[in-house]
This record gives sequence, structure tokens and C-alpha cells, in this order.
Amino acid sequence: MNGISLTTICLALLLSCACWAKPNGSKNKKPKQVVPAIECDVRAGKINLPEFIVKCPAHCKETKQQVYGTGVFASISSICNAAIHSGIITNTGGKVIVRKMAGQNIYKGSNSNGVRSLSLPKWRESFVVSVGKPKKGVIYPSTLDYVPSRPTYVKTAGQKEAKPPAATTALPMTTMPEPTTATTPEPTTTTTTTPAPTTTTTPPPPPTTTKARAAVHKVRDAGLRRPEAGSAIRRPPSSPVGPALNRVQPAPPERTPTMSQSNPAFPRRDWAHPNFPRPDWFPGARQPADSDVSYAAPDSGYTWSETDASEITVEPVDAWKPEVNLYESGFNVREQEPVPRALEPVSQGDPNCKVDLAFLMDGSWSIGKRRFKIQKDFLSDVAQAINVGVAGPMMGIIQYGDDPVTELSLKSYSNSREVKSAVDKIVQKGGLSNVGKALTYINRQYFSDANGNRGGAPNVAVVLVDGWPTDKVEEASRLARESGINIFFVTIEGPDDSEKPNLVETNFVDKAVCRTNGFYSLPVNSWFALRKAVQPLVKRVCDTDRLLCSKTCLNANDIAFVIDGSSSVGTGNFRTVLQFVANVTREFEISDTDTRVGAVQYTYEQRLEFGFGQYNNKGELLNAIKRINYWSGGTSTGAAITFAADQLFSKSKPNKRKIMIVITDGRSYDDVRVPALAVQSQGVIAYSIGIAWAAQDELEYIATDPDKEHSFFVDEFDNLYKFVPKIIQNICQEFNSQPRN
Repeated sequence: MNGISLTTICLALLLSCACWAKPNGSKNKKPKQVVPAIECDVRAGKINLPEFIVKCPAHCKETKQQVYGTGVFASISSICNAAIHSGIITNTGGKVIVRKMAGQNIYKGSNSNGVRSLSLPKWRESFVVSVGKPKKGVIYPSTLDYVPSRPTYVKTAGQKEAKPPAATTALPMTTMPEPTTATTPEPTTTTTTTPAPTTTTTPPPPPTTTKARAAVHKVRDAGLRRPEAGSAIRRPPSSPVGPALNRVQPAPPERTPTMSQSNPAFPRRDWAHPNFPRPDWFPGARQPADSDVSYAAPDSGYTWSETDASEITVEPVDAWKPEVNLYESGFNVREQEPVPRALEPVSQGDPNCKVDLAFLMDGSWSIGKRRFKIQKDFLSDVAQAINVGVAGPMMGIIQYGDDPVTELSLKSYSNSREVKSAVDKIVQKGGLSNVGKALTYINRQYFSDANGNRGGAPNVAVVLVDGWPTDKVEEASRLARESGINIFFVTIEGPDDSEKPNLVETNFVDKAVCRTNGFYSLPVNSWFALRKAVQPLVKRVCDTDRLLCSKTCLNANDIAFVIDGSSSVGTGNFRTVLQFVANVTREFEISDTDTRVGAVQYTYEQRLEFGFGQYNNKGELLNAIKRINYWSGGTSTGAAITFAADQLFSKSKPNKRKIMIVITDGRSYDDVRVPALAVQSQGVIAYSIGIAWAAQDELEYIATDPDKEHSFFVDEFDNLYKFVPKIIQNICQEFNSQPRN
């Protein structure tokens, strides 16, 4: 009886468990994430989703699809190559999660994991990549909603559009599309609903934080004159600060206007006719580019496409009016006076001193209030002496201590009177003298279009330092110089022999300035003699011909391509060679005052395709390269080199670096040694690129020493593209390694 009862109870329990498990079984079943595959050339801006997962194929690195930015990428970047650059995947491919975010004011290029990303000014939309492992319970869309191609939205007369603009209706492919306006769309947990990116909001800038200070300068007497040299040795940076001298918290850095997002309620602008010349733009230049990312023409990368003539439509950012302070509230009475102030002759400035000038003023505690006031008087005198104005110099100020903070952007004020008034209101921040951190700040953030950088004016940074910096400046200065910033140092009461052991970095001035010839450094023996340095400094910063650091490896060249058009090349391979020439040209800043490009095609004879300065717009230049017609004939490379020297380099500008790139697929019928030595003796840096049957000994004769850095060989024409980054890297390394004296 007991056995029967026990059996009955067990059976009842089993039935109950089965009943309970049945309805829950379907709920606990984990839905499978389907990962859509994409090609290497897919850009984030072409996918109309705020967050999604994709699978990249292998060998994307070899496609050379372009990437813009580091960490945060412009949405015209290749997703897969951006993931390789960030180390999320390798060249074997893999899964990547992409999250869209607001556009940035500037994107910095870099080399990482074998992918070279380019720099880019302002762009409307950005994205970041992460490892393709969704969080628990998160399911991303299994299909991708691509932004339709441009022709769908180009209106023609008398024809109605097939569908409205994508900005108002394009939604992820789901069963229940419901637009949302959440400021930060989150990936959904089911496959039936996906938030639509109908609105984009810019996240607030991160709050300015001040690092805990473990050491400060010895505090000087705020109202007393500094003791004469030798009378007292200043306390090393490890000395603690007294309780009565707690640092006032610095005000947050000046806020820059946030880029306005495109209004989805308005139709997109029409694209320019493809026969129009393409606008001159380059990722590394500091030029405003305010195109809508969803309608950007596809970047052809390293292949020709029909969009080369109108690769991207660039519209200038609305010109800021010099009489209006963009940082005022909009209800300020000052904004009611723009017209009379704009007409003041002084607001035009001195056209003979057109520079974008930033002063790094020392706000550390070591100065004291009296010397800080002397520093402000000095800056006011400089503003008056250089005659600030929109057609001349524009002046900004950064105060540094523990951290740098913008006091005046380059476009804050448009005449000397306003600058002097603003300088008078600057309050000392205190802290250490972290000059290196301030130089990094101006390089990465300050000289940007958002802060009023004009592009065509040299960038000049003048560092005012009391004594010596409390951090290292060498690396930060090098990066700033390579970005085209001319660094001057004004050292007041520099270290004497007894104080030099306290220096964080010896010879810090020579390691920081643009050149070590004395032009960029201005030592001042006493704070009370600082005003005597106004005129000497103004004379130097306005001497634009001697601002050598404005020239970079990408904007200071005359480049001549000498192209083999012999019968052995063939029509198809000749187009591949032109593609290579175009890819190299894309990397440079093209204009009459920047890099200029010329081309010669040769067989037994020579033909000048175009000379230096004939095309001063990058779009026009690339189109001219594309239009070069294949000639066919023999191979006389030596005569072609002589022809290039006579027709191109004889017309080169004195301040340009002369570079010749010879591309050939066979042995020359004439001697190449004598012409090569002759052109190199004129200061020309020669590169030789041989394909297939090219003679190795001739390539070495043509190339500048060392041969391994200037001579290259490939078996097939299709592999030419591999040498584009190597040539650019060599040109920049040679430029940046020039002596600084």
C-alpha cells in the first residue's frame, strides 16, 4: 500500500513538472542572432540604422578602402577597414558592432594595424566599432537598410519622385516600423522592432575635469617683485602648497557651437552635374566640409568610378560674421551693433600679417597676481600692435596650468579693441606649468574650423612660460610642428645654473620651437622687461615667409610623374598606371600655393600632359589624369627624365620640394644614368617604380639614395596600389627629418 502511494505521488510530481516546463520552454529558448555579411567597401553612412552588427570578409586591408579618423570615424569610412584599424578584427575578417554617433569637428588620421586612416575636417555623422559579440538579450537587425542611391532623389523637370527623401521615411526593415525620437537609440531585444534613426542628437561635451595635483611650483609673492637671480632658489615641483592657497577651480573651457543636424523635414539638395569640376578637398586640410553624410558620393578608393568628377559635394559652412560674437546668448545687446562695428576700418586688420595666432599664457601659481597682470598687459599690447582683423591676423588665447582652457577662440573677436577688453577679464587659473599638455591641446582641438581656423593663414602658437615647464614638451611639439603649427617660445626669467637640475626636460626650448636658429625663441630676463618684447615678437610672427612649419609633407611639393607609354604596357595596364598616379595625388593638398603636380608621357618621344600649376584644384587634377590618352611606342626613359627636368622642374618654385616619380615596365633604349644624376644634382628627389620587365639596375640608377627607400618593383600592374602608402610615408619621413636649424 505504501509502495503504491509513493508511486502515485512521484507520478503526480513528474506530470506537474512537465506541465510547468511546457509553457516556459518556448520563452527560455534563446533567439539566434543572424549576422548580415557586407563587402569591404561598405561605409557606415550608407546603412540607415543607429546600431547594427555586420560580418566583414577577409582581405579588406588589401582593398585600400579609405578610413577617416582614429577611434571615432567619419561615416564615409569603410566599416571593415575601420574595424581593422581599431584592432576589433584582423585581416581575416569577422563580426563587428557599429554604433552611430554625432559628427565631430575634426578627425585625426593615424597608422594602426596596417591601415592608414586619413584626417578630415568637420563631418556630419560618426561611428565607433566594437567586438561583434552582442550583450545578453540584445538582438540586432538581421537585415541592413541601405540608404538608396543618389539618382533616386534627383528631381527632374516634370517628373514626380518615385518616393520621398530617405531622411523622412527610410526605416530599418522590420515588421512594425515605429519611428522613435530617443536621444540614444538602444538595440532592441527582439527582431520585430528596431528604432529608426530619424533624429540625431549631439551628446554633451565631457565635463572638464582637473587632475588631483600632487605638486605645484613654489608660490611667489603675489604683490612683490621676484628676487634677483641667485638670491633664492625656487622650490622644486614636489613642494606642497599651503592650505591658504587652495586653487580656485578653473572655469570650463569655452564652448564651441554644436553642428546643426540636417532637418529631415526638408528635401535634400540636388547634386552638381558630373561635368562640373570636383571641389578641392583633402582629408588632412583644415577646411570646412558640411555635406550630408547620407548623400555623400561614394569614395572610389583605389579604383576608377563614374563619381570621380563629383566625388563629394562640399558646401562652405555659413560664414561667421566677425562683428557677431557666436558665444553670446542671442539676446545680448551687443548683437544689435553688428553693422557699424563691421564697417570700422580697423576690423579688417593688417593684410601683411595674415596669421592665425594663438597665445599660450602661463596661469600657474608660480607667477603670482602681479606678474599675471603684466602678462595680460603684454597680450593687450600685442593685440594692438598686430591690428587684429578678418583680413589680417586673428588672435586667440589659451591659459594653461594643470590643464589648458580656451579663453578666446580665433573667431571670438574681430578687432584689437575687443581682444584687449576680453584679455582684461581673464582670471588666473593656477596649477602647474604643463606646457606639453597645452601644446597637445592646440594641436588636437584648438586650430580647427570650429574655433575659426581659416586654412589659408599660417598657424602660429606663442608659448609664454615663467621659468620652465613642469612636463615634457618634445613629443607634443613635434606632433604640432608636423601638423603645420609654427611654435614660438617666450621664456621669462628662465632657469639659471642653480635651477637647471630642477628641469623636467633640458633644452626644452630647442626641442619645442619650429626651428633652432633663434628666430622662434625670445628669452626675456625679467617680467618687467616683457613689454619690450612686443615689437620684436610681432615682427617675427608677421614674417610669413619665414614661418617654415606651415609647410608640411603634403602641401610643399612639386611632383612630376614620368609615365612609360610604350607598346609593351598596353591600354588596360596604362589605365592601371593612371589609377596609381591618381591615388598618390589624392593624398596631397593641391593648390598653387600647396602641392603642384605635372605629368610627362614618353615612348621614343616625350609629351607634356600638363605642367605644374595648370590644375590647382584636386578635382580638376584627377580628371586631367583620367583623360591622359595612351600613346604606344618605344622606351627612352633617359630622354624622358631630361625632358621632365627642362619642362617641369625648371619652372619649380624655390620653396617647393622637387619630387620625380618614374614608372616604367621595361629596359630603356637609351642611357638613364647621366640624366638621373643631372636631375638629382638639381635637388630633385627621384623615385623609380618598375613593373614586369623593368631592369633592376636602371631602377637603382634613377632612384635617389638609399635605393631601398626610393626604388620599387612589382611583377604585375595590378599590384601597383600597394606602394601608394609606402611612397607617401617616405615623402613625409624625409620632410619631417630635415634639420631644424
